[in-house]
Amino acid sequence: MTFYYTISPIIEIVIIAIMINYILSFFWNTRSMDLILGLLAFLLIFAASSVFNLPVLHKLLLQISSVAVIAVLIIFQPELRVALSKLSLKGKRYKEITEFDKLLDQLATSVYRLSDKKIGALIALENEDSLDEFALKAVMLNANFSSELLESIFTTTTPLHDGAVIIHDLTIVAASVILPLAEDSAQIWKSMGTRHRAALGVSQLTDALLIVVSEETGKVSIARDGIMTRGIKIDRFKGIIRSVFNPPLKKTLQSRFNIREWLKK
Repeated sequence: MTFYYTISPIIEIVIIAIMINYILSFFWNTRSMDLILGLLAFLLIFAASSVFNLPVLHKLLLQISSVAVIAVLIIFQPELRVALSKLSLKGKRYKEITEFDKLLDQLATSVYRLSDKKIGALIALENEDSLDEFALKAVMLNANFSSELLESIFTTTTPLHDGAVIIHDLTIVAASVILPLAEDSAQIWKSMGTRHRAALGVSQLTDALLIVVSEETGKVSIARDGIMTRGIKIDRFKGIIRSVFNPPLKKTLQSRFNIREWLKK
């Protein structure tokens, strides 16, 4: 216990330093920073009133502080909610899920809009294996994903439509990408075009998921692990992509520390 009482001031200082650092880093360069500076000034005046024995000022500031706390909570409620949500792991996971669902909805909308218009498209969704060797030989974009950008790339009047698009997470990495064609495979049909053969070829070499929109029929196909599934509807399309790219989030949820399970041990 003696050792604990010796280091307890250090622990308190570290905790207070972390709290102050978090507060300043969150409110810096925002309108709430004026509140922090005002609060510091108020505390300095309050401390001075005690040190220099100014009872009237001290009592006045004490009365003001009780009202000011409630006022701050009401006025800056949105900022405080955001700050607390950043401390919550649940809020972080919710944000990840929301971003993934938003990407999936926009991707599905774009793909099936191109399908309705019978505009050919080839999209490579990068997984664990890097596709940099193909992207570096194409037109690098490194642009935030949007359905408008993806559809405009495959519009036949644009110079980037001939080739594939590589997407990594929420970024369109490259366009007009030339991918290797599948050679010998039981999956190759005589009616299969260049886009389908390229999708099949890359799926045999990497763990990427390839999406193909046929220019002739408008049908949507997905190639993965050297196997191509053709004529996929939008609900199944979302289900396949979710099953491939959503497991890391599920794994995080499953691996979360559970105190009840630990106590059972």
